[in-house]
Amino acid sequence: MNHVEICNDECKGCGVCVDACPRDCLVIGEEINAIGYQHVVFVGMGRCTACGICYRVCPEPGALTVMADVKEV
Repeated sequence: MNHVEICNDECKGCGVCVDACPRDCLVIGEEINAIGYQHVVFVGMGRCTACGICYRVCPEPGALTVMADVKEV
């Protein structure tokens, strides 16, 4: 299933990806990560289209990865 994997210790919780997601698949979580930020959490299982907008707007390299389904033909 399409989803976004968050590297909790790279995310600074800026919320740019949260605001950019057209399907509301990301939220700022309540937990504090190892570098002192409330990191983003993926909550869009079944809604995510793997469009990659969140990845393109994220200012932190390595903070998130978009995982798209591979469908066999």
